[in-house]
Amino acid sequence: MEQELNLEPVKNIESCIEAVVFAAGYPVPYQKLSDVTGLGVREVKTLVGRIAKRYEGDDHGFMLLSFDDACQFCTKEQYGPYIREALGIRRGGNLSSSSMEVLAVVAYNQPVTRAFVDAVRGVDSNYVMNGLIDKELIVATGRLDAPGRPILYGTTDKFLRVFGLASLDDLPKIEIQLPENRPGEQLSIAVAEQNGASENDTEERENTTEDTE
Repeated sequence: MEQELNLEPVKNIESCIEAVVFAAGYPVPYQKLSDVTGLGVREVKTLVGRIAKRYEGDDHGFMLLSFDDACQFCTKEQYGPYIREALGIRRGGNLSSSSMEVLAVVAYNQPVTRAFVDAVRGVDSNYVMNGLIDKELIVATGRLDAPGRPILYGTTDKFLRVFGLASLDDLPKIEIQLPENRPGEQLSIAVAEQNGASENDTEERENTTEDTE
């Protein structure tokens, strides 16, 4: 039988939320903060937003990121080199330029199919996308209503945390002009890809027939 929590009423709820999120070190769901403080989820989100504003300036080395369902403290990017030096952390694990390219296409156009990413980059992106899936930076979000029902991909909450973003609205404006994900664009790419696959199959069958004659 689970033991019920017997917590005294919190005098300073904002400080309580701050302490819990800081101690966790990972995204803490608003529902969990609601359970602990006795406030509604909406009230908790409001307080988290207020706390986050206190860490926006240059007076603090970390910030509070607010996601759709959770929040988390993280250090500010400019202090990364000092943290690595002080804690003896190797710099390895940086994303390759190809990975950053694919992430940009997905992040600014999501949800997207692999074929769409390939069309934008002009090269096969299968290997790179699988690597980003393994790193939990992108994830399958559904399927496109098109021939073959290709999988659609989007970014994850981990992507937001890694790049210090509260939401996709915080994505920086980019100087390079990425092709827009216009309505029907992915559908036409999927149809073209499906037709191309069908033509290849037909050619292979014809070649096989010729070889056997």
